This record gives sequence, C-alpha cells and structure tokens, in this order.
Amino acid sequence: MDLQDQLKNLFPDHQQQEEEIIKDDEDKIWIQDDPIICKYEKRKGKPITILEGYTGADEDFKKLAKELKTRLSVGGSFKNDAIIIQGDYRDQIMNILKDKGFKVKRVGG
Repeated sequence: MDLQDQLKNLFPDHQQQEEEIIKDDEDKIWIQDDPIICKYEKRKGKPITILEGYTGADEDFKKLAKELKTRLSVGGSFKNDAIIIQGDYRDQIMNILKDKGFKVKRVGG
C-alpha cells in the first residue's frame, strides 16, 4: 500500500485536484556569439582547465559550471567570471559546449 492509498483511506471525502506541472528552465542558458575561451594551466604543479569569456548572467555561468563538473565527475569552482575545472579536460569540455550550441576557442597547448 503506497502513500496515495493510505491518504485515500484516511480522507475518503477528499477530492484530489489536478496539479499543474511547472517545468523550470534550468537547461535554458543564454548562448553568446563570441567564443568561450578554453585554456590549460598548471597551478602548483597540478593541471587545470579554465573557461573564460562568457558575457551572459553569472547565474547561467554557474549553472554551466555545475553541469560540467557533474558530467565530468571532477571538482572545480566559479571565481572571477571564470570556471576552473580540476584536470585537463579541454577536449571533453569543448565537445559538451559545442553540443549545447556554444562556440569554443582553444587557447594554449
């Protein structure tokens, strides 16, 4: 017996209302004309990938950072209008961004 059945037994006179399903526009990110810069650096001997050059809202860029970190299963952060991803994932990041419709420019190495 699931929760719905239990509630029907407790409140037999209650009429269930149709609930509207509201979809959030979480996947909607503003896509710019200028390319996003994808570069590789080493900090304290460890490789990192940096994404810069996004001119949209910071919230959209933070959503993009979270999605990239989740899809790549790596750590990273959003600081000073740049996404910092731990490790050298330029090729994978560029493929993900191109699939989303962004233009990406590879810089360095």
